[in-house]
Amino acid sequence: MKHLFKILTIAFIGFLIVSCDKDEDQAVVNEVNQGKLSSDKTTVVLSEIIGGDAAINFTWVKPAFSVAIVPAQQLEFGIKGKNFKDSAGFDAGNDLTASPITHAQLNAIMFNLGAVPDAANQIEVRLKTIAGSAFFYSNVITLTVTPYTPNPDLVYPKINVPGGYAGAAGYANWTPANSPNLFSPEKDGKYRGFIHIADLTGEGAQYKFAINEDWPGNKGDDGTNTGKLKADGSNVLAPAVGTYYLKVDWAGNTYSAVKTDFGIIGDATPTGWNSDTDFVYNPATKKYEIASIQLLSTGVFKFRANDDWIIKFQPASADQTLTSGTAVQTYLNAENTVTGDPAYKVTAAGNYKIELDLHNAAYYKLTITKL
Repeated sequence: MKHLFKILTIAFIGFLIVSCDKDEDQAVVNEVNQGKLSSDKTTVVLSEIIGGDAAINFTWVKPAFSVAIVPAQQLEFGIKGKNFKDSAGFDAGNDLTASPITHAQLNAIMFNLGAVPDAANQIEVRLKTIAGSAFFYSNVITLTVTPYTPNPDLVYPKINVPGGYAGAAGYANWTPANSPNLFSPEKDGKYRGFIHIADLTGEGAQYKFAINEDWPGNKGDDGTNTGKLKADGSNVLAPAVGTYYLKVDWAGNTYSAVKTDFGIIGDATPTGWNSDTDFVYNPATKKYEIASIQLLSTGVFKFRANDDWIIKFQPASADQTLTSGTAVQTYLNAENTVTGDPAYKVTAAGNYKIELDLHNAAYYKLTITKL
Protein backbone atom coordinates (compact mmCIF):
# COMPACT_ATOMS: atom_id res chain seq x y z
CA MET A 1 0.00 0.00 0.00
CA LYS A 2 2.88 2.38 0.85
CA HIS A 3 4.48 1.65 -2.51
CA LEU A 4 1.17 2.34 -4.24
CA PHE A 5 0.83 5.61 -2.32
CA LYS A 6 4.36 6.64 -3.36
CA ILE A 7 3.62 5.85 -7.00
CA LEU A 8 0.39 7.85 -6.93
CA THR A 9 2.13 10.74 -5.16
CA ILE A 10 4.93 10.83 -7.74
CA ALA A 11 2.38 10.68 -10.56
CA PHE A 12 0.37 13.52 -9.02
CA ILE A 13 3.48 15.69 -8.57
CA GLY A 14 4.45 14.96 -12.19
CA PHE A 15 0.96 15.98 -13.29
CA LEU A 16 1.33 19.25 -11.38
CA ILE A 17 4.71 19.92 -12.97
CA VAL A 18 3.36 19.26 -16.48
CA SER A 19 0.27 21.34 -15.76
CA CYS A 20 2.38 24.20 -14.43
CA ASP A 21 4.64 23.99 -17.49
CA LYS A 22 1.61 24.21 -19.77
CA ASP A 23 0.13 27.10 -17.84
CA GLU A 24 3.49 28.84 -17.92
CA ASP A 25 3.73 28.32 -21.69
CA GLN A 26 0.28 29.74 -22.16
CA ALA A 27 1.13 32.74 -20.01
CA VAL A 28 4.50 33.53 -21.63
CA VAL A 29 3.02 36.07 -24.07
CA ASN A 30 0.26 38.36 -22.92
CA GLU A 31 -0.95 41.36 -24.89
CA VAL A 32 -0.69 44.46 -22.74
CA ASN A 33 -1.90 46.99 -25.34
CA GLN A 34 -3.86 46.15 -28.50
CA GLY A 35 -2.44 47.18 -31.85
CA LYS A 36 -4.14 50.04 -33.68
CA LEU A 37 -4.53 50.23 -37.47
CA SER A 38 -5.43 53.21 -39.64
CA SER A 39 -5.37 54.13 -43.35
CA ASP A 40 -5.07 57.34 -45.32
CA LYS A 41 -8.35 56.70 -47.16
CA THR A 42 -11.48 54.59 -46.85
CA THR A 43 -12.56 54.45 -50.50
CA VAL A 44 -10.31 53.06 -53.22
CA VAL A 45 -10.99 52.63 -56.95
CA LEU A 46 -8.27 50.42 -58.40
CA SER A 47 -6.75 50.89 -61.85
CA GLU A 48 -4.60 48.51 -63.87
CA ILE A 49 -3.07 51.45 -65.74
CA ILE A 50 -1.29 52.64 -62.58
CA GLY A 51 -0.87 49.18 -61.10
CA GLY A 52 2.56 49.98 -59.63
CA ASP A 53 1.43 53.11 -57.81
CA ALA A 54 0.32 53.14 -54.17
CA ALA A 55 -3.43 52.74 -53.87
CA ILE A 56 -3.63 53.11 -50.09
CA ASN A 57 -1.26 53.64 -47.17
CA PHE A 58 -1.66 51.82 -43.87
CA THR A 59 -0.07 52.85 -40.58
CA TRP A 60 -0.28 51.11 -37.25
CA VAL A 61 0.79 51.07 -33.67
CA LYS A 62 2.17 47.70 -32.71
CA PRO A 63 0.63 45.80 -29.82
CA ALA A 64 2.62 45.68 -26.60
CA PHE A 65 3.37 42.39 -24.85
CA SER A 66 4.29 41.30 -21.35
CA VAL A 67 7.67 40.02 -22.56
CA ALA A 68 10.06 41.12 -25.28
CA ILE A 69 9.35 39.28 -28.55
CA VAL A 70 9.83 39.83 -32.29
CA PRO A 71 6.50 38.81 -33.83
CA ALA A 72 5.56 38.63 -37.50
CA GLN A 73 2.93 40.99 -38.88
CA GLN A 74 0.29 40.78 -41.58
CA LEU A 75 -2.46 43.01 -42.83
CA GLU A 76 -5.46 40.71 -42.99
CA PHE A 77 -8.30 41.42 -45.44
CA GLY A 78 -11.79 39.95 -45.53
CA ILE A 79 -15.20 40.55 -47.08
CA LYS A 80 -17.28 42.51 -44.60
CA GLY A 81 -19.75 40.33 -42.70
CA LYS A 82 -17.76 37.10 -43.12
CA ASN A 83 -15.74 37.55 -39.93
CA PHE A 84 -12.49 37.14 -41.89
CA LYS A 85 -13.43 33.72 -43.19
CA ASP A 86 -11.45 33.00 -46.38
CA SER A 87 -9.26 35.99 -45.60
CA ALA A 88 -6.19 37.12 -47.52
CA GLY A 89 -2.98 38.38 -45.92
CA PHE A 90 -0.38 40.95 -46.91
CA ASP A 91 3.07 40.54 -45.35
CA ALA A 92 3.96 43.55 -43.20
CA GLY A 93 7.37 42.31 -42.04
CA ASN A 94 8.53 42.35 -38.44
CA ASP A 95 9.67 45.90 -37.85
CA LEU A 96 7.39 48.05 -40.00
CA THR A 97 4.75 50.40 -38.65
CA ALA A 98 3.54 51.57 -42.08
CA SER A 99 3.14 50.10 -45.54
CA PRO A 100 1.71 51.21 -48.88
CA ILE A 101 -0.16 48.69 -51.04
CA THR A 102 -0.16 49.21 -54.80
CA HIS A 103 -3.16 49.01 -57.10
CA ALA A 104 -1.91 45.69 -58.49
CA GLN A 105 -1.24 44.22 -55.04
CA LEU A 106 -4.59 45.26 -53.62
CA ASN A 107 -6.37 44.03 -56.72
CA ALA A 108 -4.71 40.62 -56.32
CA ILE A 109 -5.91 40.55 -52.71
CA MET A 110 -9.45 41.39 -53.83
CA PHE A 111 -9.28 38.63 -56.43
CA ASN A 112 -8.21 36.09 -53.80
CA LEU A 113 -11.09 37.20 -51.56
CA GLY A 114 -13.62 36.72 -54.34
CA ALA A 115 -14.54 40.41 -54.44
CA VAL A 116 -16.75 41.47 -57.35
CA PRO A 117 -14.72 43.30 -60.02
CA ASP A 118 -15.88 46.68 -61.32
CA ALA A 119 -18.18 47.09 -58.31
CA ALA A 120 -17.82 48.63 -54.85
CA ASN A 121 -17.02 45.98 -52.21
CA GLN A 122 -17.11 46.45 -48.46
CA ILE A 123 -13.79 45.14 -47.13
CA GLU A 124 -12.56 44.78 -43.56
CA VAL A 125 -8.88 45.06 -42.63
CA ARG A 126 -7.00 44.40 -39.40
CA LEU A 127 -3.40 44.02 -38.27
CA LYS A 128 -2.61 40.41 -37.43
CA THR A 129 0.37 39.92 -35.13
CA ILE A 130 1.80 36.41 -34.97
CA ALA A 131 3.72 35.29 -31.89
CA GLY A 132 4.55 31.62 -32.25
CA SER A 133 1.23 29.82 -32.39
CA ALA A 134 -0.68 32.78 -30.93
CA PHE A 135 -2.46 35.47 -32.94
CA PHE A 136 -3.30 38.99 -31.78
CA TYR A 137 -5.52 41.40 -33.70
CA SER A 138 -5.89 45.16 -33.90
CA ASN A 139 -9.06 47.13 -34.39
CA VAL A 140 -10.93 46.53 -37.67
CA ILE A 141 -11.28 49.26 -40.29
CA THR A 142 -13.73 49.16 -43.18
CA LEU A 143 -12.85 50.11 -46.75
CA THR A 144 -14.88 50.45 -49.93
CA VAL A 145 -12.79 48.92 -52.71
CA THR A 146 -13.63 48.74 -56.42
CA PRO A 147 -11.27 46.23 -58.06
CA TYR A 148 -10.73 45.76 -61.77
CA THR A 149 -10.97 42.47 -63.62
CA PRO A 150 -7.47 40.98 -63.29
CA ASN A 151 -5.56 39.72 -66.28
CA PRO A 152 -6.26 35.98 -66.12
CA ASP A 153 -2.97 35.27 -67.86
CA LEU A 154 -1.16 36.53 -64.77
CA VAL A 155 -3.19 35.13 -61.88
CA TYR A 156 -3.84 31.50 -62.84
CA PRO A 157 -1.25 28.68 -62.92
CA LYS A 158 -0.45 27.43 -66.39
CA ILE A 159 1.51 24.89 -68.38
CA ASN A 160 2.69 25.22 -71.96
CA VAL A 161 1.90 23.20 -75.08
CA PRO A 162 4.89 23.51 -77.42
CA GLY A 163 4.81 21.63 -80.67
CA GLY A 164 5.29 21.59 -84.40
CA TYR A 165 1.73 22.84 -84.83
CA ALA A 166 2.30 26.12 -82.97
CA GLY A 167 3.80 28.18 -85.82
CA ALA A 168 0.71 27.75 -87.97
CA ALA A 169 -1.40 28.79 -84.95
CA GLY A 170 0.37 32.14 -84.62
CA TYR A 171 3.05 31.10 -82.11
CA ALA A 172 6.51 29.55 -82.62
CA ASN A 173 7.23 25.89 -83.25
CA TRP A 174 8.63 23.91 -80.34
CA THR A 175 9.10 27.00 -78.16
CA PRO A 176 7.56 26.64 -74.67
CA ALA A 177 7.79 30.39 -74.01
CA ASN A 178 5.86 31.15 -77.21
CA SER A 179 3.18 28.50 -77.36
CA PRO A 180 -0.46 28.08 -76.31
CA ASN A 181 -1.04 27.55 -72.59
CA LEU A 182 -3.37 25.40 -70.55
CA PHE A 183 -4.60 27.11 -67.38
CA SER A 184 -5.79 25.83 -64.00
CA PRO A 185 -8.88 27.91 -63.03
CA GLU A 186 -9.23 25.94 -59.79
CA LYS A 187 -5.46 26.20 -59.05
CA ASP A 188 -5.44 22.47 -58.29
CA GLY A 189 -2.76 21.18 -60.64
CA LYS A 190 -5.30 20.26 -63.31
CA TYR A 191 -5.06 22.25 -66.52
CA ARG A 192 -7.28 22.70 -69.57
CA GLY A 193 -7.58 24.70 -72.76
CA PHE A 194 -7.60 24.67 -76.54
CA ILE A 195 -5.03 24.32 -79.32
CA HIS A 196 -5.56 24.45 -83.09
CA ILE A 197 -3.99 21.97 -85.50
CA ALA A 198 -3.81 23.25 -89.09
CA ASP A 199 -1.51 20.73 -90.79
CA LEU A 200 -0.83 17.01 -90.43
CA THR A 201 2.40 16.92 -92.45
CA GLY A 202 5.80 16.70 -90.82
CA GLU A 203 5.54 17.63 -87.15
CA GLY A 204 2.52 19.86 -87.76
CA ALA A 205 0.24 17.72 -85.60
CA GLN A 206 2.68 16.98 -82.78
CA TYR A 207 3.01 18.52 -79.32
CA LYS A 208 4.15 17.97 -75.73
CA PHE A 209 3.52 19.59 -72.35
CA ALA A 210 6.05 21.87 -70.66
CA ILE A 211 6.11 23.95 -67.49
CA ASN A 212 7.69 27.28 -66.55
CA GLU A 213 7.97 28.11 -70.26
CA ASP A 214 11.03 25.88 -70.64
CA TRP A 215 11.92 22.28 -71.48
CA PRO A 216 13.19 20.97 -68.12
CA GLY A 217 10.41 18.93 -66.55
CA ASN A 218 8.48 18.47 -69.81
CA LYS A 219 6.10 15.55 -70.25
CA GLY A 220 4.93 13.54 -73.22
CA ASP A 221 3.03 10.36 -73.99
CA ASP A 222 4.28 7.25 -72.20
CA GLY A 223 4.31 5.38 -75.52
CA THR A 224 0.97 3.64 -75.11
CA ASN A 225 -1.20 6.42 -76.59
CA THR A 226 -3.73 5.82 -73.81
CA GLY A 227 -3.64 9.28 -72.23
CA LYS A 228 -0.75 8.62 -69.87
CA LEU A 229 2.17 11.00 -69.45
CA LYS A 230 5.76 10.48 -68.44
CA ALA A 231 8.72 12.79 -68.02
CA ASP A 232 10.36 13.62 -71.37
CA GLY A 233 7.96 11.23 -73.09
CA SER A 234 7.02 10.90 -76.75
CA ASN A 235 5.33 13.60 -78.81
CA VAL A 236 1.54 13.50 -78.74
CA LEU A 237 0.06 13.19 -82.23
CA ALA A 238 -3.27 14.78 -83.20
CA PRO A 239 -5.18 12.47 -85.57
CA ALA A 240 -6.89 15.18 -87.66
CA VAL A 241 -6.88 18.89 -88.48
CA GLY A 242 -9.02 20.96 -86.14
CA THR A 243 -9.35 22.39 -82.66
CA TYR A 244 -8.66 20.21 -79.62
CA TYR A 245 -9.81 20.61 -76.04
CA LEU A 246 -6.97 19.40 -73.85
CA LYS A 247 -7.05 18.44 -70.18
CA VAL A 248 -3.95 17.56 -68.17
CA ASP A 249 -3.59 16.26 -64.63
CA TRP A 250 0.03 17.21 -64.05
CA ALA A 251 0.54 15.29 -60.83
CA GLY A 252 -1.56 12.34 -61.99
CA ASN A 253 0.34 12.13 -65.30
CA THR A 254 -2.76 11.87 -67.48
CA TYR A 255 -4.12 13.86 -70.41
CA SER A 256 -7.04 13.86 -72.82
CA ALA A 257 -7.64 15.48 -76.21
CA VAL A 258 -11.14 15.94 -77.66
CA LYS A 259 -11.70 17.43 -81.11
CA THR A 260 -13.96 20.48 -80.77
CA ASP A 261 -14.72 22.51 -83.89
CA PHE A 262 -17.19 25.25 -82.95
CA GLY A 263 -20.01 26.91 -84.82
CA ILE A 264 -23.01 29.15 -84.16
CA ILE A 265 -26.58 27.87 -84.30
CA GLY A 266 -30.00 29.19 -83.34
CA ASP A 267 -33.21 30.73 -84.64
CA ALA A 268 -31.47 34.12 -84.77
CA THR A 269 -29.07 32.78 -87.44
CA PRO A 270 -29.71 32.34 -91.19
CA THR A 271 -29.92 28.53 -90.95
CA GLY A 272 -31.95 28.42 -87.73
CA TRP A 273 -31.63 25.31 -85.58
CA ASN A 274 -30.98 23.12 -88.63
CA SER A 275 -27.24 23.66 -89.14
CA ASP A 276 -24.20 25.51 -87.85
CA THR A 277 -22.12 28.33 -89.28
CA ASP A 278 -18.55 27.37 -88.42
CA PHE A 279 -15.85 29.51 -86.87
CA VAL A 280 -12.49 29.92 -88.62
CA TYR A 281 -9.28 30.12 -86.61
CA ASN A 282 -7.29 33.30 -87.29
CA PRO A 283 -3.58 32.82 -86.45
CA ALA A 284 -2.98 36.58 -86.63
CA THR A 285 -5.39 37.28 -83.75
CA LYS A 286 -5.27 33.78 -82.19
CA LYS A 287 -9.08 33.90 -82.07
CA TYR A 288 -11.92 31.95 -83.63
CA GLU A 289 -13.91 34.22 -85.94
CA ILE A 290 -17.00 34.44 -88.07
CA ALA A 291 -16.28 37.40 -90.37
CA SER A 292 -19.94 38.26 -91.02
CA ILE A 293 -23.27 36.69 -90.14
CA GLN A 294 -26.82 38.03 -90.16
CA LEU A 295 -28.39 37.91 -86.70
CA LEU A 296 -32.03 38.55 -85.87
CA SER A 297 -33.22 40.30 -82.73
CA THR A 298 -36.23 38.00 -82.45
CA GLY A 299 -34.30 34.80 -81.74
CA VAL A 300 -31.36 33.40 -79.80
CA PHE A 301 -28.14 31.60 -80.60
CA LYS A 302 -25.52 29.35 -79.00
CA PHE A 303 -22.06 28.08 -79.86
CA ARG A 304 -21.60 24.32 -80.01
CA ALA A 305 -18.83 21.89 -80.97
CA ASN A 306 -18.86 19.25 -83.69
CA ASP A 307 -22.48 20.00 -84.76
CA ASP A 308 -23.62 18.42 -81.52
CA TRP A 309 -24.90 19.53 -78.12
CA ILE A 310 -22.43 17.75 -75.84
CA ILE A 311 -20.00 20.70 -75.68
CA LYS A 312 -21.20 24.30 -76.04
CA PHE A 313 -20.41 27.87 -75.01
CA GLN A 314 -23.20 29.71 -73.20
CA PRO A 315 -23.89 32.45 -70.64
CA ALA A 316 -23.45 31.43 -67.00
CA SER A 317 -27.15 31.12 -66.21
CA ALA A 318 -29.82 33.30 -67.87
CA ASP A 319 -30.15 34.34 -71.51
CA GLN A 320 -27.75 37.21 -72.17
CA THR A 321 -28.16 40.18 -74.49
CA LEU A 322 -24.86 41.13 -76.09
CA THR A 323 -23.71 44.69 -76.76
CA SER A 324 -21.82 45.41 -79.96
CA GLY A 325 -18.09 45.76 -79.37
CA THR A 326 -18.20 44.75 -75.70
CA ALA A 327 -16.37 41.57 -74.73
CA VAL A 328 -18.04 39.29 -72.19
CA GLN A 329 -16.95 36.15 -70.41
CA THR A 330 -18.47 33.02 -71.91
CA TYR A 331 -18.68 29.61 -70.27
CA LEU A 332 -18.16 26.03 -71.39
CA ASN A 333 -20.91 23.70 -70.22
CA ALA A 334 -18.47 20.78 -70.07
CA GLU A 335 -16.68 22.55 -67.22
CA ASN A 336 -19.82 22.68 -65.05
CA THR A 337 -19.89 26.48 -65.18
CA VAL A 338 -23.33 26.78 -66.82
CA THR A 339 -26.68 26.57 -65.05
CA GLY A 340 -29.68 25.56 -67.16
CA ASP A 341 -29.56 25.96 -70.94
CA PRO A 342 -29.21 29.73 -71.59
CA ALA A 343 -28.53 31.39 -74.95
CA TYR A 344 -27.37 34.69 -76.42
CA LYS A 345 -29.34 37.36 -78.25
CA VAL A 346 -28.94 40.83 -79.76
CA THR A 347 -31.21 43.87 -79.55
CA ALA A 348 -30.73 44.98 -83.14
CA ALA A 349 -30.83 42.85 -86.26
CA GLY A 350 -27.90 43.16 -88.65
CA ASN A 351 -24.61 41.74 -89.80
CA TYR A 352 -22.17 40.93 -87.01
CA LYS A 353 -18.57 39.83 -86.68
CA ILE A 354 -18.18 37.24 -83.91
CA GLU A 355 -14.93 36.46 -82.10
CA LEU A 356 -14.23 33.69 -79.59
CA ASP A 357 -11.00 34.11 -77.63
CA LEU A 358 -10.23 30.70 -76.13
CA HIS A 359 -6.57 31.18 -75.24
CA ASN A 360 -7.26 31.12 -71.47
CA ALA A 361 -9.54 28.52 -69.92
CA ALA A 362 -9.94 30.74 -66.85
CA TYR A 363 -11.64 33.46 -68.92
CA TYR A 364 -13.12 32.53 -72.29
CA LYS A 365 -14.09 35.73 -74.05
CA LEU A 366 -16.87 36.43 -76.58
CA THR A 367 -17.19 39.62 -78.64
CA ILE A 368 -19.75 40.52 -81.31
CA THR A 369 -19.39 43.67 -83.39
CA LYS A 370 -22.12 45.11 -85.60
CA LEU A 371 -20.81 45.76 -89.10
